[in-house]
Amino acid sequence: MPLSKLEARPCRPRECRPVVTGIIETALHVRDLPRSIEFYQQIFGLEIIERNDRLCALSVARRNVLLLFLEGASASPVDIPGGRIPPHGSGGSIHFAFSVDRSEIAVWEQFLARKGVVIEGRVQWDRGGTSLYFRDPDGHLVELATPGLWSVY
Repeated sequence: MPLSKLEARPCRPRECRPVVTGIIETALHVRDLPRSIEFYQQIFGLEIIERNDRLCALSVARRNVLLLFLEGASASPVDIPGGRIPPHGSGGSIHFAFSVDRSEIAVWEQFLARKGVVIEGRVQWDRGGTSLYFRDPDGHLVELATPGLWSVY
């Protein structure tokens, strides 16, 4: 059943699904934390909002957070004053996308070329969006995507 019909149904409080309002964090596990911080600051101008030996939190457009975890540093639980963060991690390269304005795609291509970042792929989507794909120093696939990629973006 489509979500809109599900939401329109009357329900009792214990049966209603709470609403998700967005994704606020994306986490990458990296081999060399200073190198990765430098890459994301140099390429995207991201601001450090928190940093320690285990991780670096970078502000993305002042509304999202890119977390860079030192590989293996999250394999054990971490106790902090407010509670416990369970162990977590990932292996291998992953994919994520930054949103960019349609009018900036050519500017991004030129900028990445000047920085020596190789664009591995470019896609024109049926909905009108454009995606550029390239790798970060740890091999994660980074995408720059304009509106028109998905029906919701």
